[in-house]
Amino acid sequence: MKILITGGAGFLGSHLCRALLGNGHRVICVDNFITGQEKNIEELKRNKRFSFIYHDITKSLYIEERLDWVMHFASPASPKDYLKHPIKTIKVGTLGTHNCLGIAKAHQARFFLASTSEVYGDPLVSPQPETYWGNVNPIGERSCYDEAKRAAEAMTFAYFRQHKINVRVVRIFNTYGPCMRFNDGRVMSNFIYQALTGKELTVYGEGNYTRSFCYVDDLIEGILRFMEVDYPGPLNLGATYECTVLELAKKIIALTGSKSKIVFCPLPSDDPKQRKPDLRLAKKLLGWKPKTSLTDGIKKTIDWFKEELEKGRKFQIRSPQ
Repeated sequence: MKILITGGAGFLGSHLCRALLGNGHRVICVDNFITGQEKNIEELKRNKRFSFIYHDITKSLYIEERLDWVMHFASPASPKDYLKHPIKTIKVGTLGTHNCLGIAKAHQARFFLASTSEVYGDPLVSPQPETYWGNVNPIGERSCYDEAKRAAEAMTFAYFRQHKINVRVVRIFNTYGPCMRFNDGRVMSNFIYQALTGKELTVYGEGNYTRSFCYVDDLIEGILRFMEVDYPGPLNLGATYECTVLELAKKIIALTGSKSKIVFCPLPSDDPKQRKPDLRLAKKLLGWKPKTSLTDGIKKTIDWFKEELEKGRKFQIRSPQ
């Protein structure tokens, strides 16, 4: 198949590009590197079935060759990024989604939207099923991301109903693994980087709010399976093992052997107290559940971070003073 992926140089997008190429498909990656990284797709450029377009998907894009799928993964996805780029975040969720749906309509292609667990806001129920409408502050600091994704879902289903576009909407819960940016502001990458570099681990509030973390390989497998079933969504994908952020910080210190200390910082506004998916629908439709334990996933991610840090040190040694 021929597949267009926006945000294809990002954390999840690059893993998806790699997996689809591995399955023999033709992949067109679109990114403007606001939060994506060119190094994530560097080795993919050597594959003849891969091509890259530097483009801001909030602006119109014409694709000449026939497409089977348009997969919209472009968006800042961490609080640090979308608080820095609030307007761009809203635009990629609204204008970007509209442009991608237009491309899908023109090619009679299927459309896949990467939505987020943030559509549930600070949930009043746990775990969160797809039928839960959420508890979102529409004008808070995080609303640029939360409401952009909610609008993206609404627009996707409008095209599904009016234009009969074949769509998939996945709600992605906290995911981690190789290719995360050191400074992306997400708790997993923050803690691993801080622990490996001897910095203090910054825990917000008292660290008693909970998250569930899915290893990226498991998530990508779920996405590939979702592409194969005839169901529009929304569909939760993530992990159900729940731990407090303080427990996670202590675990990463132990697994890295770090001597870093934990410090406590003020809790950001509208930060969700719980985040855990109800996966009953994913298990029923896809026969899918995460396979990688939190400990094994963190170990793999730590190993990748160590390799990247070592590459950086060697580069600094080679660089002229």
